[in-house]
Amino acid sequence: MTIGNVIRKYRKELGMTQEEMAGRLGVTTPAVNKWERGHTQPDISLLAPIARLLGITTDILLSFRDDLTEEEISLFIQELDRALETSPYEKTFACAKEKIEEYPNCLRLILNTAVLLESHRLIDDILDKENYSKQICDWYLRVLESKDETIRKKAAESLYWFYTRQERYAEAEKYLAYFPADCPDRKRYQALIYCNTGKKEEAYKAFESLLLSEFNRLQMILNDLCIMYMKDSDHDMAHKLVDIRSALAGLFEMGTYQEASPGLELAALEKNVGETERIMRILLENCDALTDFIHSGIYRHTPSGSVDSSFFRQLKDNLIKGFLDEDTFDYMKGNPYWEELKTLHL
Repeated sequence: MTIGNVIRKYRKELGMTQEEMAGRLGVTTPAVNKWERGHTQPDISLLAPIARLLGITTDILLSFRDDLTEEEISLFIQELDRALETSPYEKTFACAKEKIEEYPNCLRLILNTAVLLESHRLIDDILDKENYSKQICDWYLRVLESKDETIRKKAAESLYWFYTRQERYAEAEKYLAYFPADCPDRKRYQALIYCNTGKKEEAYKAFESLLLSEFNRLQMILNDLCIMYMKDSDHDMAHKLVDIRSALAGLFEMGTYQEASPGLELAALEKNVGETERIMRILLENCDALTDFIHSGIYRHTPSGSVDSSFFRQLKDNLIKGFLDEDTFDYMKGNPYWEELKTLHL
């Protein structure tokens, strides 16, 4: 908002005429009219008196703010995007630069503007594209100072791709430090650097590790959803999610044990004796193959290590102990297989 618009807005809110304002400030009515129409600016010595007269601060009078609202940033980016479609890139870039200079501390504005300008720089037919790259890079670097982790990560990601496109992988790698240590994107981007710098073994290991992590994450999400549907007595959806979890274990070649295990909790909830027995049998017969997934071709670069046989014996004992928990599996009483498990546990 221009200073003239601010003067007009607050003058009218006070119910004051231009003549009254002029009289109180010791200026002419045409002078006030020219201010409000944007033809002239008040003398600097009048700024404080005008602000006091209107009951506002000089910051408000001058429309001074460190930041823009989310809505204002969004509207500006939309306008900028439209301008990039219809006006020369150089002209639009200059307008964006002016906006950033007006709000140099608004890091979200700087980030969103840089991302939009960079995307058009890469895609559009622009003369001397490289003339703009340094300024865009400098904007990203400024955003790295943000206290907001999300904004900081987005700027670091943009810098990562900025240098990756130039095959400057050592510089790209520096910006991975701005990602949380357990961030999947950080691990994937590191793997891509390995891949592009001839470290194929490291790349394979990193990608396989990500696959295993994503499998476990998806299984936990699906399990949590399944529990919600079970609590809501929506058994159809619960069964569907169990089937998805089993299919997912198959797709990731995790082995028979992990394909069967998702259905046990639902079988217990429904007190399904036959299904419970079926799953118990599979788990006990395949518990020593729990880690066989590492022999899959998908994970051929993942170190297999060795698991002591005592681990599997303990796992089997713990499974039987859990299966005999009468609070959960009391409905299995009288089932020959379940009764047989009692003797094994003894």
